[in-house]
Amino acid sequence: MPRAIISPSVLASDFGQLTAECKRMIKGGAEWLHMDVMDGHFVPNITMGAPILSCVSKGVPGIFMDCHMMVSNPEKWVDDIADAGGSLYCFHLEATSDPLTIIDHIHERKMKAGVAISPDTPSTAVTDEIAEAADMLLVMTVYPGRGGQKFLERCVPKVAELRARFPDKDIEVDGGVGPKTIDVCADAGSNVIVAGTAIFHAPQPEEVIALLKSTVDTAQAKIAAKRA
Repeated sequence: MPRAIISPSVLASDFGQLTAECKRMIKGGAEWLHMDVMDGHFVPNITMGAPILSCVSKGVPGIFMDCHMMVSNPEKWVDDIADAGGSLYCFHLEATSDPLTIIDHIHERKMKAGVAISPDTPSTAVTDEIAEAADMLLVMTVYPGRGGQKFLERCVPKVAELRARFPDKDIEVDGGVGPKTIDVCADAGSNVIVAGTAIFHAPQPEEVIALLKSTVDTAQAKIAAKRA
């Protein structure tokens, strides 16, 4: 049964206090920190790159940086992100015609490999071969490129489809996820939860992290019971 992992999205943090914000999330119970890397090409926004990730890695020893690469030519940045201390390199299936070679390169650099699909990409685009090679699959529940968007419930069936095909794989959801939308994501089978505003802007972020985690654990137990 895949375990619940909460990965707060630093896109919703105070970038002027980035290392302190990451420490605050870890203290609140987060295992991963979701780092949105945007290049202004694949998506119309620009956020952070390897130099900032490197500073965070030095400032927060042992941090697990879940790097969501919303970039064109994702093969170009694997080495830079690995050198900066990235733990997981998640690229978009829409940005490449050779995902397996990129996954191999990510693994050679001792990072976990993630494959993301945008709202208009069907779950069938993730072939068995790609899923078996990757460590994590990411279903976007907003359009990639900016934070604070409204959750797209029409993307949730893709989570259920991937969970049915890959019962033991880490499946992440990202976009508009919080206490009001966690149930539908968890029930569909997602076990890795990205939440930005819902956690960073909460009066008690540790309570939100605990709620998201317990909801996923409950849902995963039900899914496992059905399979048994």
